[in-house]
Amino acid sequence: MLNIIWFILWGLLWAIYFMLDGFDLGAGTLMPFIAKNEDEKRVIYNAMGPLWDGNEVWLITAGGVTFAAFPTTYAVMFNGLYSALLLLLFALIVRGVSFEFRGKVQSESWKKVWDFCMFIGSFLPALLLGVAFANIFKGLPIDKDGIFHGGLFTLLNIYGLIGGVLFVLMFLVHGAIWIAIKSEGELHERAGNTANKIWVLELIFAVIFLIASAFATNLWKNYTKHILLWIIPLLAVLGLILIKVYLVKKSYWKAWFSSALFIVMATFFGVAGLYPNMIPSSLDPSASLTIYNSSSSPLTLKVMLVVAIIFVPIVIGYQLWVYNLFKGKIKKEDLSYEEAY
Repeated sequence: MLNIIWFILWGLLWAIYFMLDGFDLGAGTLMPFIAKNEDEKRVIYNAMGPLWDGNEVWLITAGGVTFAAFPTTYAVMFNGLYSALLLLLFALIVRGVSFEFRGKVQSESWKKVWDFCMFIGSFLPALLLGVAFANIFKGLPIDKDGIFHGGLFTLLNIYGLIGGVLFVLMFLVHGAIWIAIKSEGELHERAGNTANKIWVLELIFAVIFLIASAFATNLWKNYTKHILLWIIPLLAVLGLILIKVYLVKKSYWKAWFSSALFIVMATFFGVAGLYPNMIPSSLDPSASLTIYNSSSSPLTLKVMLVVAIIFVPIVIGYQLWVYNLFKGKIKKEDLSYEEAY
């Protein structure tokens, strides 16, 4: 039972990370294309600035849970996906530095360098996370000893790239809606229109990904066995449709929560389809890592659960306070504050 609980929590932590840092990654990717002047760029930086590092706490937590609850999965994942995860790490570091360094020198060329770093540091993680998780859903070429038989280009298969593009599009829509929420005037209108346009591509690739999953993975097998699981893809479809409904109405907060619902349910579509596997083996199904053969001891899982019950609500409470504190729109006069990015 503890294995199942931690498997669900593992999926939930990744879903929360995608939901929260997803709009940061999307906004950072869009920034060079949607912002037309310095003030608009700074509005986008300040829309992300107070929140991005708190959002990435969930990435650390998800990685930590993988390490502590499913150490064998962690070891094989970081062996097989080493190059992709290293690129992801470097991109996130460059992105974090961009927030702090951009305003240190009042030079146009200096700011352009860090704006480019912000773009790369936002686009690459979105793409790499999608490619990595699509390959996990598909199965990695691992043997019974957990040895990965492949390289970086092994991950760049058609299904993996479809997953990468879908993640990028999900985060772009999520980020464009966030920019619309936090901005005023022309940037506000431009962000809303951008979200509307990219939503069409998001819909197309979501359908392609679902169809491709039927041929490239075994994700649908659990859904044919357990009818109740169908609520997950149905909620994902509902969230995707509601994004468009609320974008048309220009109800951007409702559109953002609909996008969050879609991202969370899209993540759980893959997680529920994986069960009981953590990493399926594409070489030999018997070599697959499951929640049973790759987990920590029952005592470790029990202690971790107690810690999670105590501290996760504290983290959630803190983040709710921060989001409430910075819930207002970024106005031009806000950019004059010394603390502003």
